[in-house]
Amino acid sequence: MITINDNYLKLKASYLFSDIAKRVGAFQKSNPDREVIKLGIGDVTRALPQACVAAFHKGVDDMATEKTFRGYGPEQGYDFLREAIAKNDYQSRGADIEADEIFISDGAKCDTGNIQEIFSTDIAIAIPDPVYPVYLDTNVMAGRTGDFKDGKYQGIHYLSCTRANNFVPDLPNQPVDLIYLCFPNNPTGTTITREALKTWVDFAKKEKALILYDAAYEAFITDDTLPRSIFEIEGARDVAIEFRSFSKTAGFTGTRCAFTVVPKSLMAFDKTGGKHSIHSLWNRRHTTKFNGVSYPVQRAAEAVYSVDGKKQVRELIEYYLTNAALIRKEMGALGYDLVGGDNSPYIWIDGKSDSWEFFDRLLNQAGVVCTPGAGFGKCGQGYIRISAFNSYENVEKALKRIKQVL
Repeated sequence: MITINDNYLKLKASYLFSDIAKRVGAFQKSNPDREVIKLGIGDVTRALPQACVAAFHKGVDDMATEKTFRGYGPEQGYDFLREAIAKNDYQSRGADIEADEIFISDGAKCDTGNIQEIFSTDIAIAIPDPVYPVYLDTNVMAGRTGDFKDGKYQGIHYLSCTRANNFVPDLPNQPVDLIYLCFPNNPTGTTITREALKTWVDFAKKEKALILYDAAYEAFITDDTLPRSIFEIEGARDVAIEFRSFSKTAGFTGTRCAFTVVPKSLMAFDKTGGKHSIHSLWNRRHTTKFNGVSYPVQRAAEAVYSVDGKKQVRELIEYYLTNAALIRKEMGALGYDLVGGDNSPYIWIDGKSDSWEFFDRLLNQAGVVCTPGAGFGKCGQGYIRISAFNSYENVEKALKRIKQVL
């Protein structure tokens, strides 16, 4: 008799964004002539930068002749892309990261979900609340939690992010082994200072813990005093893994390309205290379970770092930040407390009511889709997340409708 992994039965009935899609689908079916403006899921709407498009075409052309054709590529990624990332994203900012410490993948979501496979199932985990659901759900699937009760999974150390701590989690009050951090944060849009991030690095060193640092939205940071990588912090090489994505930086959500940085100096321990290279373990997992990102896509990603690519990516980011500024302005004028939107594409708004009720109100009365904060965790109850990923015209139109309803 074939049996299942019982841990899957602990999961809540549906993934947050699947729930949203079902409600939106039902609304559209009942209101076929009603236009729906989506400011919920963080999917970009602008076209790829032209520098990336040109490189993409050239990559396809390379595949059309035997002289330049590429078959299986290295699972870790082609050197031309890894070297461009190391030079532009890390070494240029004083971070000591080498090209062979970078692993190219098809998404930060995949990597943040898969990385936990190489760690023991009995480790103590600290996860922010509210949080990107993938961090939590993949650990539930792996069997590191108890049942879901009163809005939380037993066995997880939740790091509450509230107005009281400016939505930046406080250090755990107990020993933990694996820590998830995300800045600029999804869903709250908040950022972390160098000083605050240094306290996390120091804590991880003291506890021999590991920080999984999701920096997928670092391109939206406009404040030069803020760190864009955890590896800008002294000592982070020994306690952190960083995840990044071209999805939000350059619009690769439908193209799929991301990367994970695993320093060679990073160690984990076996039951007897023996040290093992996490870089080697991740390389083994990566080469066993991943076939690599296609050559044309990697050429397109490389173009992000060209002179034209950098300029065009900056224009994309500024476009979405203009949307975010408008959302901040209009929702603030309506009297709502909010954070995010200045160094992030997300605005976290205190809806002054139940999250799903507020979601339904905006959907049914304004035809606007947001994301209910309760879907990100217990501390998200009462909040909604509005995304700046849409056209400026649609954002303007959505805000006019919201003002009429609220």
